[in-house]
Amino acid sequence: MDFRTAPAVQQALTQRVAHGVLGYSRWQHDDFLSACCHWMSSRFGYQPDADTLVYGPSVIYMVAQMLRRWSNPDDEVVLHTPAYDAFYKTVRGNQRQVLEMPLQRDNGSWRCDMAALETRLARPRCKILLLCSPHNPTGKVWTATELHQMAALCDRHGVRVISDEIHMDMIMGNQPHTPWASVARSDWALFTSASKSFNVPGLTGTWGIIPDAADRAAWFQALKNADGLSSPAVLAVTAHVAAYRQGAPWLDALRSYLYGNFILVANRLNAEFPALNWHIPEATYLAWLDINPLGIPEEALQQALIQQRVAIMPGSIYGDAGKGFLRLNVGCPRSKVDEGVSRLIAAIHQLQG
Repeated sequence: MDFRTAPAVQQALTQRVAHGVLGYSRWQHDDFLSACCHWMSSRFGYQPDADTLVYGPSVIYMVAQMLRRWSNPDDEVVLHTPAYDAFYKTVRGNQRQVLEMPLQRDNGSWRCDMAALETRLARPRCKILLLCSPHNPTGKVWTATELHQMAALCDRHGVRVISDEIHMDMIMGNQPHTPWASVARSDWALFTSASKSFNVPGLTGTWGIIPDAADRAAWFQALKNADGLSSPAVLAVTAHVAAYRQGAPWLDALRSYLYGNFILVANRLNAEFPALNWHIPEATYLAWLDINPLGIPEEALQQALIQQRVAIMPGSIYGDAGKGFLRLNVGCPRSKVDEGVSRLIAAIHQLQG
């Protein structure tokens, strides 16, 4: 996002830097563990056991470690598509196969065909469901009912679940976020971070929950010994503690502001191009725009946008299910969103004219 982080986080970082000693650090202490547990409990109604928490440099790193732990080369990993492009890269980069589960649009929202999902989970080489919750790029928030259904299906077919919940704090609608930990049945891991919601990804630092002791031991073996990552970034730990202990009011105000940005996008685009009938996403600060009704080739629009000096992610980056879509980041001041939408409208008119 194009916002300064929360004042409480800035203040904590300033104090930590002023300390002057920026040596090796640790995360397995009460300040950090209790802050993470407090956040999960107060925001989502789930109380983790502090002994099950793990730490890593990024969510994708943590996903990759669990892919290697729970599957072998050529095994299949289910992704709900369109999917975050790093998921494709990580699965294929570790010599696993992507098994796509396309989401279906239903009157402006998105849903998963559970019967079709089961056919994928039942395949002999399918070992993992890589869940994105809330979903990126569609902004879908999974209902508790949907999550329970997926948990039952994964349990039935012996499929483990890795849940990326890095956007869990960025709920825009009334549908609450339900952590996978609240519905899980079989082996699972949940990874998240304050990096998206408090805009501190440059500090690095992610945490998660791995409930099985043997899986956790293997995790630490890989992190500390195989990869030599025993010391976390000290400022990332500081930022997480401050965000989770003092940042809730700032985050709630931010979400309200972002929702206003989405309203601007919806009002302007739908007024100019009624065929789009675009709906505000349930979560994230990313507008997933379906331009297929306009009959404009994705490549042509991207070139026109470059001329308009607008950087938007083309949907094809997120797989075949994303073709004809654009992903617009509204995590910035409203004036910049307004200008970006004006340039997007101009680019579309240029191609239609």
